Amino acid sequence: MLTLSANAHEFWLEVQDYTIVPEGQLSAALMVGEDFGGSSYAYIPANFRRFDLAIGDEEPRPAAGRIGDRPALQTEIDTTGLLKIIHVTRDYQLTWDSWGEFAGFVAHKAGEGVLETHSEQGYPQEDVREVYSRYGKSLVAVGEGRGEDRAFGLPTEIVARENPYTGDLSDGLDVQLYYGAAPRADAQVEVFSKTGPDDVRIETVRTDADGRATVPVEAGRTYLLNAVVFRQPADTLDPEFDPMWETLWASLTFAVPAAD
Repeated sequence: MLTLSANAHEFWLEVQDYTIVPEGQLSAALMVGEDFGGSSYAYIPANFRRFDLAIGDEEPRPAAGRIGDRPALQTEIDTTGLLKIIHVTRDYQLTWDSWGEFAGFVAHKAGEGVLETHSEQGYPQEDVREVYSRYGKSLVAVGEGRGEDRAFGLPTEIVARENPYTGDLSDGLDVQLYYGAAPRADAQVEVFSKTGPDDVRIETVRTDADGRATVPVEAGRTYLLNAVVFRQPADTLDPEFDPMWETLWASLTFAVPAAD
């Protein structure tokens, strides 16, 4: 179910309550969809490479779960601070139905130079084959939620450079986009926000030379940030499927608390 139709859609971690009390229950769903709405998927270890929790400066630890749990993450958190949830999917394969759909996807996700490279490599416009994987993070305040986000060594990830629960967000939230260990410059970041299913806003920002961008935020809204890397896959990725493209999807979710 996470293959063909889901590829052009976002993947994110949707937390039931982004501010919880110590020893409170954390519930988070694995979501695939569009316009910040979609379907929840169960806890299936075969579908992910990594599912971790990290709070404060401690090392990430695996998120406990039972096969079939939905929401996928249901656990008690007994330490205060800024909790980071990290989720990495396995690779998925896709063969696009038409060149027009693939070209539209590339344009929507700002894949500069992808279509030109496709032509230069002599790839056909029929049966474009792609491998993709998702790298989701979420920030949750436990207690006062003090602490900082940081990079966790993902192939691509979005790092919040301010704490959305304790920082001064009057001028927006600063984030930094990474591809590998290096900041990803001049890249599109899609910004989805909502107060509910009938109030969704979508805009984009671009990173600067240091991979940084400022995301406009408002109190009382939940946010999803999304950025996609297009690259030509290594020959060893799946020789039998022989993909022409590989995409890496980074997402970050958080909430901005309502004003007192």
